[in-house]
Amino acid sequence: MTLYLKVKPGSRVDQLVYDAAGQLNAKIRAPAQDGRANAYLVEFLAKQFDIAKSNVTIVAGFTNPHKRIEVDVTEDEFTRLREKIVEQNRL
Repeated sequence: MTLYLKVKPGSRVDQLVYDAAGQLNAKIRAPAQDGRANAYLVEFLAKQFDIAKSNVTIVAGFTNPHKRIEVDVTEDEFTRLREKIVEQNRL
């Protein structure tokens, strides 16, 4: 499955949120230095989907906040995560 998201490194918390336009945003604590944010993003997404880091690949946007990421999950697994994100944003 391909994810298009915007990454905001250097945040106070790690969080996946949908903005008003419906785009997925990843707020991560890692700084945008020497690829640390990209590596941390892969770990963070793997943890969110409960999959191995090797199943998460940044395809485009290595030096850009807008990224295209391939995640080896089923449509059902992604739907569950999306519902979890929406529910957390309501709280």
